[in-house]
Amino acid sequence: MSVMAAGVVVAAMGLDRAVAEPPESVHPVALFGRLVGPLDQSWQQPRLVGAVAALALPAVAAALVAAVVGLAGDTNPLAGAVVAAGLLFATISLRRLRTTATDVIDRSTDDLTGAREALLALAGRDADALSAGHVRSAAVESAAENLADGFVAPLTGFALVGVVAGRWLTPGAALAAAAAAAAWIKGINTMDSMVGYPTKPVGWAAARLDDLVMWLPARLTAVVIAAATADPAALRASACGAGETASPNAGWPMATLAAVLDARLEKPGHYTLNAAAELPTAATAHRGVQIVTRAGWLAVLTTVVIVGV
Repeated sequence: MSVMAAGVVVAAMGLDRAVAEPPESVHPVALFGRLVGPLDQSWQQPRLVGAVAALALPAVAAALVAAVVGLAGDTNPLAGAVVAAGLLFATISLRRLRTTATDVIDRSTDDLTGAREALLALAGRDADALSAGHVRSAAVESAAENLADGFVAPLTGFALVGVVAGRWLTPGAALAAAAAAAAWIKGINTMDSMVGYPTKPVGWAAARLDDLVMWLPARLTAVVIAAATADPAALRASACGAGETASPNAGWPMATLAAVLDARLEKPGHYTLNAAAELPTAATAHRGVQIVTRAGWLAVLTTVVIVGV
């Protein structure tokens, strides 16, 4: 189990580096999103409908992943590992995060309108009135937050469930459970990103469940960002700044990155992190994306060690 699981993580990261994302037509997360989409309408009891969906849809996705990996593993252990790697790859995203954030930052210097439009792929906020500095801030903030949501969280689920299940189940079954955990977390995060807004009562349960599930990954992301820059003092800043955001989790990686960059990260009218500093220049924002990338690779290495020992 240990060698196989470590190989699955390495293969999934190799796929992320090589192709960034599966084609949308067959992307499991995109297919899951089509199930979530119909929830976004008026319901007589929106919170009840949302609660049932938040509990059921990610669980169904996880069960399907476990079944597919398990069936492949029953045929051949290597086949199970290959399928698990492909499915884990679908739940993580580092290369696309890096390239999208870099594109926004590059455009912010000479094509502010284009930068504002490109930012929509990263951050769900009204960018029409944002200055170049605030656009770059949003790109850096989103890189840190998405590192937690779209990368560290699935890896954390894979590692924790894989290690625990490995003590009780056969290697193939443990691998299926680990892949299912990553899919379950990704499903919850996807629901939150689609309907988990205060203006959508149907998304209340998804948002609260995401808050619960992301508690540990958000703080682990702050740790790997600080470790990637050899700046443990940044964790003290993250603990202080995390309370500035409405989310109980998003502030941890963002405040840590603001501290290591010595830059102000600000969503006007909502929060300001490291208020004494200046908004990021293009060079500072690019360095922020580089730090996020290094932190992502550190998270991969840590996961490989945990599941491989």
